[in-house]
Amino acid sequence: MLVIPAIDLKDGKCVRLRQGEMGDVTIYDEDPLDAASRWVDAGAERLHLVDLNGAFAGKPMNASVIGKIANKFPELDLQVGGGIRDEDTIQAYLNAGVRFAIIGTKAITNGHFVEDVCAEFPGHIIVGLDAKDGKVAIDGWSKLSHHDVIDMALRFEAMGVEAIVYTDISRDGMMNGVNVEATVKLAQSIRIPVIASGGITNMEDIKALCAVQSEGIVGAITGRAIYEGSLDFVEALKYGKESV
Repeated sequence: MLVIPAIDLKDGKCVRLRQGEMGDVTIYDEDPLDAASRWVDAGAERLHLVDLNGAFAGKPMNASVIGKIANKFPELDLQVGGGIRDEDTIQAYLNAGVRFAIIGTKAITNGHFVEDVCAEFPGHIIVGLDAKDGKVAIDGWSKLSHHDVIDMALRFEAMGVEAIVYTDISRDGMMNGVNVEATVKLAQSIRIPVIASGGITNMEDIKALCAVQSEGIVGAITGRAIYEGSLDFVEALKYGKESV
């Protein structure tokens, strides 16, 4: 199982939020390139980049920083989310060296968009499903929709997305453990891979996810835990690679 460092971007800096609240922010690196370099040097094979300003604005706001990371590490798989609402944005990111575009709010509000971009950019589209109590949140987690996570995942699977990034927003940034049960339930319901996110705090969480990876959980995104030291990234990466 792949352990994936998260770099959340706000105003050009590497930050973390608690439960998506833009006012509850911790700055970890003034220069996100430093954060990216640290994780690449530690062995990261993929980075999860989120344009937080973009998620709220509905358009890319930190694309230049993302482009710099892609340019510095051309061999690295980058998956980018936040403010991706049209084909031109996806094309620009792919041209810059990003491998996967993560569609969030637009996937929920306009399902045909996902179908169109999966056809236009096959192999490059991931859908991010951010949920609380089984319902999908949109607009930077500021609104809770009536859509069921599993129903939406099945719909996107049929459209041809590469994977689902599943985040339990009640756990994200709170350092109180990943929601393994909900993640497994989703993974068991679909055939495409699931990448777990939200609440991954320590090695116990990594071990718990590795124990159920056969259900279709291929990766774990971690942010605050590796920045604040409750999870040793190198140890987690090694365990994930060696687990079967």
